[in-house]
Amino acid sequence: MAKNKKFRLVDAILSVITVVFVAEAAAPAAAIGNSQFFWWIFLIIAFLLPYGLVVSELGTTYDDEGGLYDWVRRAFGDKWGSRVSWYYWINFPLWMASLAFLFPETISMITGMEIGLVPSLAIELAFIWIVVFLSFSKVSDSAWILNLAAVLKVGIALVVGGLGIWYAVNFGFANDMAPETFLPALDSNSLTYLSIILFNFMGFEVITTYVGSMENPNKQIPRAIIAGGIAIAALYLFSSFGIGAAIPAMDISLDSGIMDAVGIMAGVGSVLFIVVGIVFLITLFGNMVSWSFGVNFVAEHAARKKNMPKVFAHESKKNQMPTGAAIVNGVVASVLVLLSPVMELAGFDSFFWIFFSMNIVFLLISYIPMFPAFLKLRKIDPAANRVFKVPGGHGVALVVAWVPVILLVLAIIATIVPLNGSPDEMGKIPMLIGVIAFVILGEIVRIWSARGRKDDYGGMGSSGDPFEFDVAHGYEEMPESEKIAVEEDLLIGREPRDLV
Repeated sequence: MAKNKKFRLVDAILSVITVVFVAEAAAPAAAIGNSQFFWWIFLIIAFLLPYGLVVSELGTTYDDEGGLYDWVRRAFGDKWGSRVSWYYWINFPLWMASLAFLFPETISMITGMEIGLVPSLAIELAFIWIVVFLSFSKVSDSAWILNLAAVLKVGIALVVGGLGIWYAVNFGFANDMAPETFLPALDSNSLTYLSIILFNFMGFEVITTYVGSMENPNKQIPRAIIAGGIAIAALYLFSSFGIGAAIPAMDISLDSGIMDAVGIMAGVGSVLFIVVGIVFLITLFGNMVSWSFGVNFVAEHAARKKNMPKVFAHESKKNQMPTGAAIVNGVVASVLVLLSPVMELAGFDSFFWIFFSMNIVFLLISYIPMFPAFLKLRKIDPAANRVFKVPGGHGVALVVAWVPVILLVLAIIATIVPLNGSPDEMGKIPMLIGVIAFVILGEIVRIWSARGRKDDYGGMGSSGDPFEFDVAHGYEEMPESEKIAVEEDLLIGREPRDLV
């Protein structure tokens, strides 16, 4: 079995960059203006650092492949485990649909040709299903895809940032560079896009779902998060600077900002413009493939515990990859893409931003329970072997847990709740309705998925304790060997083997 663990530290670091660094999200962040630099630095300290520390502790203490879902379920039981798995999963097909819209648009910019409705739909569906089929492979076998995507993403960031420096030196900055413009802005526009910066930090926990393919996960996970986090922060700042150097903040397109910036600085139709466009499209595949491994494994684990529908539990007999989740991803994303012409007739546009913002909101929601779960697991499971532990005492742990939660809640509100009566703010209403609809659907799915489950797991320290298990299953009458097996399973939040 050891021979199959081919995921090295360098692979882990590059995978963190591939998962967390999202090139297409740099433009909406740059739209904040010069105050983005304050918000980047502030959120690196207030969110990225505590988030990385918490994930490092949880990921090296509980090293199963359910990641975020398993941590929350251990702490709070099936109900919250099911909710987190739904929110964490639904963000992915929404995201995949939003990126699908970028494909024909970017191809049109590269070639200068207008692409009609039917060819656009064909290209979007092809993107979705190529991602689905790529996600059928084991992560260790697909390391080259993740590594290539990471290298290409770094290349885009360096090109855009480098062009920005050259452009500013030769032609001046497109934006006012007065010192006061770098102060934090609290207008509705800036607050809305703050969720983009938080989204740009998300994904470190995906690396914990690769434990089965790692050589030494206890060391690789914290090292990859620390090294990858530093690199990612620098890349975002550099690429955002490049976009802001070329385009006034108010004119930055949320979907084509990077290509617009390169077009202004290098010339539309230039070799560099075409190369950056092609590389950008390749990185979209890298984003989706890398995230699919984590999302699909979480959905599969949740389905096996009846926290998600049974279809998500289907896996390949050949390599045990969660093919059921992958196929459902493709189906849902395809339906969203095919509905876009109908939505356009109904007066909706900017499909990239509609689906992308909903994807962001659900991803942010799924992280909120992780931080209180971190605190509860420390309290109820003090004997766990914490190879990596967040430094400091209980007071530090409280700050590390609750500050990110506050920031996540504020970002979610700013993204989908109209903060005033302006047309831009009222344009959030379709996203708000969509989020509410998917939340309600998630509750229906949670109840439906629990059908046939004999007992609801209430989390460690509740229904997961042997004396509570005794009532339903005759714990005291079991042979000693079976008691040990039951206790081991309950300790990690898994239904007891051979009994459920």
